[in-house]
This record gives sequence, C-alpha cells and structure tokens, in this order.
Amino acid sequence: MLTNVAALLLDEVHPFELGVLCEVFGLDRSDEGLPVHDFAVVSADGPVLRTHAGFTISTPYGLDRLEEADLIAVPAGSRFAQRDYPEQVLDALRRAVDRGARVMSVCSGAYVLGAAGLLDGRRCTTHWRHAPELARRFPRAVVEPDVLYVDEGPVITSAGTAAGIDASLHLVRQEYGPDVANAVARRMVVPPHRDGGQAQYIQRPLPRTRCDTVGGTLAWMERHLDQELTVEQLAVQAHMSPRTFARRFQQETGTTPYRWLLRQRVLLAQHLLETTDETMDAVAARTGFGTAAALRHQFVRSLGTTPQAYRRTFRGPASTPEVA
Repeated sequence: MLTNVAALLLDEVHPFELGVLCEVFGLDRSDEGLPVHDFAVVSADGPVLRTHAGFTISTPYGLDRLEEADLIAVPAGSRFAQRDYPEQVLDALRRAVDRGARVMSVCSGAYVLGAAGLLDGRRCTTHWRHAPELARRFPRAVVEPDVLYVDEGPVITSAGTAAGIDASLHLVRQEYGPDVANAVARRMVVPPHRDGGQAQYIQRPLPRTRCDTVGGTLAWMERHLDQELTVEQLAVQAHMSPRTFARRFQQETGTTPYRWLLRQRVLLAQHLLETTDETMDAVAARTGFGTAAALRHQFVRSLGTTPQAYRRTFRGPASTPEVA
C-alpha cells in the first residue's frame, strides 16, 4: 500500500514541482474520506536548502527517512543535468527499489534516477528540452520525449512541471482506483487525466538546411502546402531528376520530402488552430490535408491529441465549438 511518501530534495530545488508532491500526497483530505499519507520532505544537502526562486526550505528529515518510504519522489532542480550526486543518495534510491518501494521523478529529477542506474533498460521521460541530454548521459535508458509520464514497474518518470500532477494522479488512481483519483483532481481543480502527450507543447522551429541546393525548393514547398505535391513536381522545381532530388533532399534536411511536408503541414495547422477561428475543414484545406478527418488522423499521429483538443488547450474555451 502507498502509505508513506518522501519527497527527496537537493539544493536549488524547483518549488512548483515540490508543491505538486505536497499537494497530492501531503495534504490531509480525510474530511472527505480520502486516503492520508505519512508525508515528509527529505533533504539530501543538509537541514536548509535553497530553492532556485531565491528562498530557503528547512526540514528535520535526512536520508534515513527514505528507508521507510513506499514512494520516493524527486522533484526538479537547477542544473541537474550537469551535477554529480552524492553516492549515499543514489544508494538510498537503489535500496528503495530493491526492497519493493517505488521511485518517481518530476521533470529533471529523472537525472537523479538515471545516476542511480534506475533508468537503465527502462522507458522513461523528462521535459522535452532535457530529453536529448538525458538520452546522451544515460545511453541505456529508453527516453520517450513525447509523453507526459512513463510507469515502468517501480520507476515512474514524468515530463515538465504540470506533468508531475499527471504522474501523481496516475499513482493515486493505480493505488486507490479512479474514484479517489477523480476526487483528488477535483479538489486540485485539474483534469484527472489529460489527453495527448508533451509533443503538443514542443516548440519546433522550421528546419534549416546545411546548404542551398534545395533551399529554394523548400521555400516553394512552404508556399504551396495546400496543394498535392509529388517528388516529380518538386524535382522539376529543383531542376533535378527525381532520384537526384530525393537523395539531395535527404542529405540536406535529414528527412524525406513526404515527411518534411507532413511536418510543415502540422506546424501550419497548429498555427491556424492557435490564432484563427477557421473551421476544421478550412484548416484542412489550407494545410493540404484535404478533409477534417485526414487532418485529425495526422494530427493525432504527430502530436498525440486531436485538433479540437489542441485548440482548446492553446486558445481557450472561446474557440469555435465544432467537432473534428
């Protein structure tokens, strides 16, 4: 049973991520018949810790408090990607997993779990900005940058900031059932489950080519995203044979013409959904997907959410209430 929870803090902890853990696991909701956890904030760096926001946190609990925890949660902190971690911290996390406890990270807290070897051979995630470095530093980890959280047995990792809420509610749902998780979510005024993954939040600038051979053709493609484009047509624009064009395109962009077009069409659709009230059919026509159904299919494949849900997330409830 999940009765004893410890938040493991290192110096320059991020207050929001810590606050998520305190809110989900540290608040007494027994007046509503909800479970109460024995919750403690544990310091790995002495009784007084700095936060990255400039204030300090004091706690009487040291690493020995981790030995009785059913869940050890590690919130994000500053420069976690560049740090070396005390061996006694890493040993405590390994012992916890060995005795059957669960460990969870929020955002860059995944680096601490990685340093303990707990991500080796496991699927995991972190904030999309940290994902490439996490994969580089821990090559045996299977980093999935597009999801909100990953539950791999005793190890749970979550993406940036609010994804810690998603992972925490997932644990509550897993331990106590959906009714309890929904009740906790209502108290927090958050959805008990969010659709999609963090792919919809990733800012992807337009790719830049390494030379000018297909640069003019790329600009032409961007102006004609609403049209059906074939490799043969694009090769004519580039004054090359189709085979030569396809080869040069792959060399200079790192992808195929079809995948490049698809990505730019999704980017344009995101922009239109964020900034206009155009119908889904109109967005589909302007982006070259043709129909709202095709737009929805490709949007879900690329971003893990529907166009209408994306519009609600990034534009708010005043957007056009139509079905996609």
